[in-house]
Amino acid sequence: MSELLKNTIRFILFILVQVFILFKMPPLHRFIAPYLYYLFILWLPFSLSRTSLTFIGFFFGLCLDYFTKTPGLHAAACTLIAYVRPFVIGLLISQEGADKNYISPSIVSMGWAPYATYVLVLTLLHHSYLVLLQWLQFGSLMFFLGTVIASSAVSLVLILLTELLFFRKQKFRTNTI
Repeated sequence: MSELLKNTIRFILFILVQVFILFKMPPLHRFIAPYLYYLFILWLPFSLSRTSLTFIGFFFGLCLDYFTKTPGLHAAACTLIAYVRPFVIGLLISQEGADKNYISPSIVSMGWAPYATYVLVLTLLHHSYLVLLQWLQFGSLMFFLGTVIASSAVSLVLILLTELLFFRKQKFRTNTI
């Protein structure tokens, strides 16, 4: 299956799961909002340029905003993590590392510790920005931190379950230039 077709199917599935399953769940607590959709951006191929990533992140967030009737909220958060993603990957893997030998970020291509750090950093960034945009006031720092930490923890559990349930085989590319 081509990468374009695989990512198009992921795009649609992540939107549908977020809108029709996760947003329909009754609230777990006043702090917790489970998000899984941004995993689509985290799974995009290494070879995409920052401009392409940013555009895809914006479009993906905009599609989610269309379904949730939140103008620009998810688009802003997705654009931010799509823009920052190459910086984080560059810090976590060496220049001759996984991005040259594998197609996309995963546990196999990056290793457990770098991949967990990659997901944790971008999850905290996404949730912090999303909660800040939803909140847009500085009334209670504890409410802000509680929401970010609780939502991030639930989202990280969902990401771990997704990684374990839908293990992505990564082929080692040889003869790369």
